[in-house]
Amino acid sequence: MANETTVNDAAPGGAQGPGLKKAMGPKLLLFFVVGDIIGTTIYALTGKIAGKVGGALWVPFVVAFVVAFLTAFSYLELVGKYPKAGGAPLYIHKAFGVNFLTFMVAFAVMCSGITSASSGAQAFSGEYLQEIVPGAPSWLVAIAFIVLIAAVNFRGVGESAKLNLLLTIAVMAGLAIVIVFGGYAVFAGVSDPTFTPDPSRLLQFNTDTTPLIAVTSATALAFFAMIGFEDTVNMAEETEDPAKTFPRAVLMGMAITAGIYLVIALITTVLIPTDILSDSTGPLLLVVQVAAPWFPPIVFAFIALFALSNTALINMMMASRLLYGMSNEGIIPKQFGLVHQARQTPWVSILFTSVLAIVLVSSLKIENLGGTTSLLLLIVFAIVNVACLVLRKDKVEHKHFKAPTWVPVAGAITCAFFASPLTGRPLLEYGIVGILLGLGVIFWGINYLVHGRREFDAEKLGK
Repeated sequence: MANETTVNDAAPGGAQGPGLKKAMGPKLLLFFVVGDIIGTTIYALTGKIAGKVGGALWVPFVVAFVVAFLTAFSYLELVGKYPKAGGAPLYIHKAFGVNFLTFMVAFAVMCSGITSASSGAQAFSGEYLQEIVPGAPSWLVAIAFIVLIAAVNFRGVGESAKLNLLLTIAVMAGLAIVIVFGGYAVFAGVSDPTFTPDPSRLLQFNTDTTPLIAVTSATALAFFAMIGFEDTVNMAEETEDPAKTFPRAVLMGMAITAGIYLVIALITTVLIPTDILSDSTGPLLLVVQVAAPWFPPIVFAFIALFALSNTALINMMMASRLLYGMSNEGIIPKQFGLVHQARQTPWVSILFTSVLAIVLVSSLKIENLGGTTSLLLLIVFAIVNVACLVLRKDKVEHKHFKAPTWVPVAGAITCAFFASPLTGRPLLEYGIVGILLGLGVIFWGINYLVHGRREFDAEKLGK
């Protein structure tokens, strides 16, 4: 059970000392939010989502946005209440105080980073790379991509919000190309009759199933497009007046991202026949080639690969850091906390997460990896929404954002629904999640047998 908590704004979370530098203003945080959300899904999984829903590609993106928006309100209430880096494990630990549950949530978040990076590796080895290096073996490239990410992770990457700003601008440039050229082609038409703009596709659903299952199964995958906002809570300690700044930046960032996704979904559906789109691993490249055949496709391919690389690196860094933090807190074997003397990076955690990623990219399709990522986080989000309600009794001295009570209730219900088999989600994804979380149970069990029951500080996970 949570105790009465007082938060000192001068030292967030009650930490001793001056705390981290308040370097994030509203504008920088807004770009950070947008940059954290935009990534693999829009560049690589748009076609797979169309394959599930049909021509009405825009519908699952709208539904996914609504579900994510509800959960974002709970995160905003919690980060305003506890302006301390930590995220879901911290909030759930404060609400329930159950060590095993906190650990499993942290482990699920870590696994979502690995599956997300793995889907990025699959996307990297697809049509975007083939435009640059025709005939490159996809499976070998995907594995080499993970190895390269591991090498960069091992050397140590000094990432900052300002660097994220530059990366976000580059990624957004690629999306701007799609919107400008694709939008013009929708109204002006194209020379190839195969791709004559057809707005009627916007209301066409997959005829192999019911419209409801088509939408829910596609939304279960499209939700992958809206994740990332939850990572921004770890910037709370470095944000100026987080209780005031976070709600505006996060909600505006999500709205901007959802708007971009919706426009691209509309353009893509109108221009590209669904059967062609569903087979593409480089759907945005296809849009650019159809809308602007004069534009060098290799340029756009490089932009897409850049976006995929950045997303994968951030996710693998997060995963290895979380594993390292759990080891430091004594809740998994201490070997995962070993740090390389020269590079000062958690080499065992990096090695483990990279090997797991290689296994995943070698055995699963990109849509299964994306779906597994969304499933893991939907489970976490459902619990966070409940934690938000439980922590209403926990009072703090400062003012903070408070969501209407119905919002976390609706967030918990919708997240639980889209994590359930009722959506038509492939059973394979539940098997993958079961195996991944089973590893966590094994680690916890080994540590329990060796050291017994251990108390730990949820605020230090991932540090």
